[in-house]
Amino acid sequence: MKLKILIHILVLTICCSYSMSKPDEWEIIILGIAQDAGYPQAGCKKSCCKAYWDGTNKRQHATCLALLNRSTKQAWLFEATPDIKYQMHALDTLGYELSGIFLTHAHVGHYAGLIHLGREVMGTQDMPVFAMPKMKAFLETNGPWSQLVSLNNISIKELKNESPVLLNRGMKVTPWLVPHRDEYSETVGYEMEGIDQTILFIPDINKWETWNKDLAKEIKNVDYALLDASFFADGELPGRDMSKIPHPFTTETMNLLKDLPAKEKSKVHFIHFNHTNPALFESPERNQVFDRGFNIVHEGQMFKF
Repeated sequence: MKLKILIHILVLTICCSYSMSKPDEWEIIILGIAQDAGYPQAGCKKSCCKAYWDGTNKRQHATCLALLNRSTKQAWLFEATPDIKYQMHALDTLGYELSGIFLTHAHVGHYAGLIHLGREVMGTQDMPVFAMPKMKAFLETNGPWSQLVSLNNISIKELKNESPVLLNRGMKVTPWLVPHRDEYSETVGYEMEGIDQTILFIPDINKWETWNKDLAKEIKNVDYALLDASFFADGELPGRDMSKIPHPFTTETMNLLKDLPAKEKSKVHFIHFNHTNPALFESPERNQVFDRGFNIVHEGQMFKF
């Protein structure tokens, strides 16, 4: 009997040790940093996008990141963007297999890439897609997305606000509801928590004061914060009332966090840049972000847990 108990304890110990992540086992790679339409944007004849066609600036994909497990070679995408084929190719190049997709909301740059999972393209089988209840219902009841469900190309895993999803080897992914233009679905950001590091990802949100959390306090509780930087400042879109565009200006976020210690400011990495945002490329505005102690993500950047 004692021998059986010892064997049982040994088996439990081995299983528990396998399920826990190890330092540096997980990492995030940035696969896109632009707003939904990417850069350049269709129909834009302004100097911002003309610089791409003239060969001055390089292409930037729509905002997306991948959570990678270096031991199992599994990857989970956060967002299914219109640029998903390039972003999946990046995972293939690195030797990772896609194991699931986490969605934030039903705006075109964040879910439209799912169409590539259908029978006209990849024809995947039961690809896990993690979505909040309204997002799940939207996909199930609106074509062509509903066909992905009926043909079992995707298998939707329903999320619950602030209820963590446990991936293998101890990684926790927790959705946080955030206020945004929720025409078709709710909107969430995500907290990814490993054994040593925690990363907050909020690519889309209304003004910070409309959120039920204190951004400065949340930054103190994480190691990195990847935050919405759609527009740099008011007046960026001439002829439009930018108060009706629900995003915090990059300048507003920096002003909100200006009293944080330098160590806390350095956790902030701006992402999700509109094609008009001058901080997307070399500019005085981009330099201002760094001069004030904050950071800007770039494609291919890695964050280790």
